[in-house]
Amino acid sequence: MHLPVTEHVLRTARHRTFYLACGAPDAPLIVFVHGWPELSISWRHQLQCFAALGFRAVAPDMRGYGRSSLHGAHADYAMEPIVGDMLELLDGLGRSSAVWVGHDWGAPVVWSLASHHAERCDGVASLCVPYLPEGFTPQACAALADRSLYPADTLPYAQWDYQIFYEEHFERASAAFEKNVRNTVKLLFRKGDPAGRGKPARTAFTRAEGGWFHGAGQAPDVPMDRDLLTEEDLERYVSALETNGFFGPDSWYMNAQRNAAYARRAPRGGRLSMPVLFLHAAHDYVCETLTSRLAEPMRAHCDDLTEAVVPSGHWMAQERPVDVNAALARWLAQRLPQHWRVEAGGG
Repeated sequence: MHLPVTEHVLRTARHRTFYLACGAPDAPLIVFVHGWPELSISWRHQLQCFAALGFRAVAPDMRGYGRSSLHGAHADYAMEPIVGDMLELLDGLGRSSAVWVGHDWGAPVVWSLASHHAERCDGVASLCVPYLPEGFTPQACAALADRSLYPADTLPYAQWDYQIFYEEHFERASAAFEKNVRNTVKLLFRKGDPAGRGKPARTAFTRAEGGWFHGAGQAPDVPMDRDLLTEEDLERYVSALETNGFFGPDSWYMNAQRNAAYARRAPRGGRLSMPVLFLHAAHDYVCETLTSRLAEPMRAHCDDLTEAVVPSGHWMAQERPVDVNAALARWLAQRLPQHWRVEAGGG
């Protein structure tokens, strides 16, 4: 079954959200939220699959990306206003609730939505980034790092050091990505490498090396990883990032204190009662969740948690879409059967 993916724009007084949609408009809603530095097309392998399974599958361009609004201040890219965008999207779709799926920075968005607006969340799934009830900040992540790989005396922020570089040298970080966007995209979007396990992630040395790309000021030219991207995919990422620049995407990293304060206001201490799925990426060495303690707070704060491991790097939904789709479908069938079986197809 090949269902069409359609383009839409929702405009409100405060924001414009572009989104892709697939499936019957009245089917149960599942919303896919991308991360840095991606687009709605990052979920291209999921939209038609879940539409064919009986869902209305939606993927927005997040603020600062693609055809959604760009905002001019770092504070505009904190979790609270971004969650507001998603609530407006839900309202614009005429829905009271949805299943939410997030990856990378999209994960803190769906976690925040679930913790602050549980009534709007039928279930929440995350790829790579586990739930941190105190907020997704470099300080919270570093406190759970594997100190056998990242000694606290020399690498206090462990593999999350790169996030501190944004805070200290924002313009330099953004300029390095923008110098040659095509090379940036080709270098970033690469499949996981099993040989990297047990070795420190390069992001731990970002500040010591004077910035991204070993301080070179721009990404090197490497071949495109065709296991992740086609030429068309590459062009769409490059075009969007060249048009908008990296101010918006990089500003997501500039709100640690705001996001921590927002997390502290979550009801029930941030405890989640709805069905939760977390997919570990076996070969993601920044969001490393198999040997570090990074997933422990999630396990302590979720009443109905399912976990699975996908043999992929960070770009899980694009590298191993069959594994991701199967894990999501299995979880939906097992933990949200009424949401799926009763309403699928609009019945």
